Amino acid sequence: MSSTSLRVVAIGGGTGLSTLLKGLKRYVTRAGSLATSGHPEISELCAVVTVSDDGGSSGRLRKELNMLPPGDIRNCIVALSEDEALLSRLFQHRFVKGSGLEGHSFGNLFLAALTSITRDFSEAVRLSSEILLTRGHIFPATTSHVELEALMEDGTRVRGETKITASSGRIKQLFLDPPDVQPLPQTLEAMARADLITLGPGSLFTSLIPNLLVPGIAEAMVNSAAVKVYVGNLMTQANESLGLTASDHIRALNCHAQVKRIFDFALLNRAPAPPALKAKYALEGANQIVADLEAIEEMGVIPVLGDYLDEKNMVARHLTDRIASDLMELVAQAPGGTRAATP
Repeated sequence: MSSTSLRVVAIGGGTGLSTLLKGLKRYVTRAGSLATSGHPEISELCAVVTVSDDGGSSGRLRKELNMLPPGDIRNCIVALSEDEALLSRLFQHRFVKGSGLEGHSFGNLFLAALTSITRDFSEAVRLSSEILLTRGHIFPATTSHVELEALMEDGTRVRGETKITASSGRIKQLFLDPPDVQPLPQTLEAMARADLITLGPGSLFTSLIPNLLVPGIAEAMVNSAAVKVYVGNLMTQANESLGLTASDHIRALNCHAQVKRIFDFALLNRAPAPPALKAKYALEGANQIVADLEAIEEMGVIPVLGDYLDEKNMVARHLTDRIASDLMELVAQAPGGTRAATP
């Protein structure tokens, strides 16, 4: 593994993945120049994005146009674009009126139009990335139409991401329907040659696990010689992870990937949330995720603690630059690459 030029694959969905990509983008080289002086550079950055969303604008386009949901991918395109400030305003612009337009974001409609022209969603994503000069490649986890189904602890089953997120029961296991979909070959190739693979942050059952359920993705991750890092969430999430510790998150990911251990490291926040932020999340029963270090170490994962909490606007978000910097240092310092994960 080169100490200065790294190939990185970031897997996830929702706002968590796009937040991480904003930080990693700073290290991506373009036209042979160093992105950030004095730090390792990223020669290749790939994002692998879940495509199970069935709510909001994405869900409407999915039903009406029989296309994959574009929302999470739109967020990644914006995060990786050269002119992020302008494109954020344009692509995230949501129409507030207009028959058929109300509720849709411009970025979703842009991807819908390109998909209609090319008749290929992944090609539409590639062209969008070229047009907007993104500093990385964006791949949907699969180009097949999939639906999530959750088996709850009380034995009931809930279908559809929106209904799963709204359910008050505790999720025991998640499934893809149909189960025998395929990832893009480019995704598997990127993981095979990667120096660093990250999973998270993001909603455990609706942003992270769905990627691992696509046949081939978990295997490619396990078999890769890359350093594999779980980027932990800041807060538990109503109806998805209430009461779950950091080790519970890692255990659920291992279980759904059907392996003993995926990760070499876990990046976890140690900064306490201020009282007002705690109180806001407590209204939903949510709290800061407990970093139970001994349990994590017993799973063969090395915890790395950092101050990653950005509390602006009374919303818990990751300090993207700090996360990206620690990831770069971690992979640069890893001796000879990584330990192999245990299947």
